[in-house]
Amino acid sequence: MTVSQDRYSSIAIWLHWILAILILGQIAGGLITEDIESKALKFELVQWHKSFGMLVLVLSFFRLYWRFAHKPPAPPAAMTGAEKMIVKITHVLFYVLMIGIPLFGWMVVSASPKDIDLTLFKIIPWPHLPFIPKGENSVEILKEVHEYLAFAMLGLLALHVLAALKHHYKDKDDVLTRMVTFMKPKR
Repeated sequence: MTVSQDRYSSIAIWLHWILAILILGQIAGGLITEDIESKALKFELVQWHKSFGMLVLVLSFFRLYWRFAHKPPAPPAAMTGAEKMIVKITHVLFYVLMIGIPLFGWMVVSASPKDIDLTLFKIIPWPHLPFIPKGENSVEILKEVHEYLAFAMLGLLALHVLAALKHHYKDKDDVLTRMVTFMKPKR
């Protein structure tokens, strides 16, 4: 199945924006939770962070499937070969981070010697990963990787937004309008 040459499919657009909101919320939530002193509130927020993290993981796999199953619009004709390569690398990095960040979070939970059950949204039991060595040392290492990847995601998101704005305002092409449904394509 293919999509219009002007826009991504409706499902691709919805997945893009839902994941963008969830990922930004997860990063903000992770940063805010660090400074909370109330152990009860912190525990509750961390449980929600885990739930939304697993939702990001599942939706990211679905989005990756959708990307392979539905051809995206062709890049603007004026894009150079180098720009097209940067776009491909950026998309690969996004998928690596969208999947890697929640996976490392899941590994943190699985490595915890506290062995707290993981129940998504207080309803869905979620297993721990069986191959992760338990212990505080493992938790600290995995948590650091999880956090560094989240900061890498913030940087990549900033570049992504700046590139979209550059395409819209400087290059005057339709790259931004392909993902923003209320904007008319420039072609």
